[in-house]
Amino acid sequence: MDEGQNYTSFNSRSLVEMVGNVTDEALKATKIKQFLSVLAGRFFNWTGRKSLFTLHLGIKCCAIEMAASAIPRFDAERFGVIFRSSPRQSDVLLVNGPISKKFADPIVRLWEQMPEPKYCIAMGECAISGGPYFQSYNILEGVDTVIPVDVYIPGCPPRPEALIDGFGKLREKIIRIGGVTSAEREQDKPIIVGDE
Repeated sequence: MDEGQNYTSFNSRSLVEMVGNVTDEALKATKIKQFLSVLAGRFFNWTGRKSLFTLHLGIKCCAIEMAASAIPRFDAERFGVIFRSSPRQSDVLLVNGPISKKFADPIVRLWEQMPEPKYCIAMGECAISGGPYFQSYNILEGVDTVIPVDVYIPGCPPRPEALIDGFGKLREKIIRIGGVTSAEREQDKPIIVGDE
């Protein structure tokens, strides 16, 4: 024992660090850590794609189709699509209307408040290209000018079935890419629903 060591400075944080380091080395030596990381990665990927918490944001007429997808006739919850009202509890931003230059900053703020991994779906012609307001003085030519889009659902307005199909395409993308952050998948090609 070292007589100069001060045992009163051995607090709970250093105890947790010491136990963590010893446990980490033991798990590395037995290859259990690699097995657990693969198992945990697959579990989180499964839970992430089976429960898509979508931000409940209605901008214009496509919001009616978004609401229709949640009624018992189409029942989007059966496919794991749950609409939330807080960006901090959501992982999918569903943009469903034209984005004016004045509304661009709030959309970016909502996007930045969402936890990673997060995804964006552009629903309808207004969100994709500006729609009938194309090249207007105050409407952006698509939401992809301010935030990255993962799935495009064309139509004016797209049907609830197309929206549910868009969530299915997003699930396939999550299976393929895993739980990478939105900044790491900037080069990833977006999916267009109906474009087989």
